[in-house]
Amino acid sequence: MLLLFMKWLLSFLALVLLAYGLGRGYYPLARLKKDVARLETRRQAASATSSIAPRLRNGDLIFQTSQSAQSRAIQLATHSAYSHCGILFQRAGEWRVFEAVQPVSETSLAAWVARGAGGRFVVKRLRDAETVLTPPVLRRLRAAGEQYRGRNYDLYFGWSDERIYCSELLWKMYYQATGRQIGQLQHLREFDLSHPAVQAKMRERYGNKLPLDELVISPVRMLESPELVTVE
Repeated sequence: MLLLFMKWLLSFLALVLLAYGLGRGYYPLARLKKDVARLETRRQAASATSSIAPRLRNGDLIFQTSQSAQSRAIQLATHSAYSHCGILFQRAGEWRVFEAVQPVSETSLAAWVARGAGGRFVVKRLRDAETVLTPPVLRRLRAAGEQYRGRNYDLYFGWSDERIYCSELLWKMYYQATGRQIGQLQHLREFDLSHPAVQAKMRERYGNKLPLDELVISPVRMLESPELVTVE
């Protein structure tokens, strides 16, 4: 019932927006299309998250294609569409995504999904979560994340804890709570840095001093880790 009501509400708001804007004579068609598309994305996100919510567990990892300015460079350098990730926890009956953005914080699952390209996402789970992610371990996992809450996002992808990026946050949380390494660490030089878009972003961030030996964990290395299984 709630999902049906949300669908009806979003459709109703779109019609109201259309009628009001056209009636006033100042609602540009391009802006109208963008707003209707945004409402449709939110509707689809609400539908998708409502569908998968019963199958989710605390500690699941979620991946998407970010629409941030650096997303294309990440995709090109890692040869993967997935450029952002977060970790799921349920709070007061609502699924929330804890993530490294600016700053490290959490958002509702529906809002997180709507923010990604096309509202597409993949959920992964520790392969032996039933035996490993006991209540005490889950508390450690949450605590491992909370120490980073409010920390600035790391645009330079460094391995220190002073600032932190999305996959680094998840990797360190799991390592600290379980001792498991979710995804293979790489040096920056191991990524494909040949594309002009990647090179431009590198120059923007580092100038001529590229930290090629910096340890990095990419979203796709975590996504493809044999430690994880896909939540269907």
